[in-house]
Amino acid sequence: MRKYIHMFGLAVLAGIAIGIGGIVYLSLENKIAGALMFTIGLYTICVHGLNLYTGKAGYLVCQPFSYLADLAVIWLGNLAGTGLAAAAVLHTRTDGIAQLAGQMSQTKIDDHPLSLFLLGVFCGFLMYVAVDGYKTAKHPAILFLGVAAFILCGFEHCIADMFYFSLAGAWSGRAALCILVITLGNTAGAILIPFFKKGNR
Repeated sequence: MRKYIHMFGLAVLAGIAIGIGGIVYLSLENKIAGALMFTIGLYTICVHGLNLYTGKAGYLVCQPFSYLADLAVIWLGNLAGTGLAAAAVLHTRTDGIAQLAGQMSQTKIDDHPLSLFLLGVFCGFLMYVAVDGYKTAKHPAILFLGVAAFILCGFEHCIADMFYFSLAGAWSGRAALCILVITLGNTAGAILIPFFKKGNR
């Protein structure tokens, strides 16, 4: 139990970090600058060893079945962390960004499941490339390029979307379904490279 409590706590902090990335993105008018600055969230997570679902999902194929429980705890912790970050923002003078979050959230809610899933796959693929690349090379450039690419392409990241939905107050049954579909897409995309690399061994 202590293991999961610790894991959950690090996941909450990761959710807050992603929330901060979302705040920066929504606060900047320049899309490229916003996409690059969003990466401060993932950089913080990687440097401090926090638990982000989309950073951990790619290693599913190399882990025992019990790893699914770890991912579930991390996902819930990320949800709590993004919710806390959003709630905090709404009590500050920067709460005007909630309107932008609402527009983004509505676009996602109006989209169809296959589109959300495929956009999630692309994002998961890039997230694995970014996180594993950083683990291997210890160079932050891969993080900034990977994250900026998925944002500028309009790919879907389940944890970032949790923050946007929370900030916009857009949670509903449909929103929850969107997050679950995107989560599946992120997971599928993240395991592509390790799955096929494992198959060649």
